Amino acid sequence: MRCQPRYKGPVYIWLKNKQPCLLCGEMADEATPICMACESDLPWLGDHCRTCALPLPAAGMTCGQCLKAPPSFEHVIAPWTYSFPVDSLITRFKHSVKWPFGNLLAELLAQSLQHRFNEALERPDALVPVPLATKRLRQRGFNQAAMLARWLSASLDIPCDEQLLKRIQDTSAQQDLKAEARKKNLRNAFALMPDAAIKGRHLALVDDVLTTGATAQALARLLMDAGASRVDVYCLARTPKPGDIA
Repeated sequence: MRCQPRYKGPVYIWLKNKQPCLLCGEMADEATPICMACESDLPWLGDHCRTCALPLPAAGMTCGQCLKAPPSFEHVIAPWTYSFPVDSLITRFKHSVKWPFGNLLAELLAQSLQHRFNEALERPDALVPVPLATKRLRQRGFNQAAMLARWLSASLDIPCDEQLLKRIQDTSAQQDLKAEARKKNLRNAFALMPDAAIKGRHLALVDDVLTTGATAQALARLLMDAGASRVDVYCLARTPKPGDIA
């Protein structure tokens, strides 16, 4: 596994109040390394399903899929749709070891979550990263969901618990499959860690992108069956494809 990112660009200047924007190179207006113009141009998620965050034409609605088969998770919180430039930033973070992009997105997600907490969204007892398949972890060298969860934990002062879930099957890559195939692909793919403390806890799954909801549903069902009081999902982006709920 790689212990350090192979990143030769500018890193955060922790002792300065302002830093160059990681997207355009101009000086950022705040300590977060993104300028106001680039932040405004991000594909912010507008009106969406109250449960799975699927983009919808009006606010306060629940999508047909969630009405037909309510998922085991309570809410999905995602700041953006999975489109440019967020899709490119996530890809570079995951597959090109560009950790500063992941850290930047995690900072902005933390700000979005804190705003929601201030508006009465219930804070979870712990953040739980989606576990990565062993083969993919060896190839990539890190679990992007675990890194996001740790960054969110530090920003929001919410514990990150990586000792609850494990992936017991190396399944096919989810992005290559359609919605129904994703569900079949994940059957019996996850399990609880020995002595996992779950009963009565409000837990928030953390991942990078939510596409069909299959991964989130499988893990939320596992946690709820084990006695969790509630499961939410925090991710960077939601795919805008209609008819889908990862």
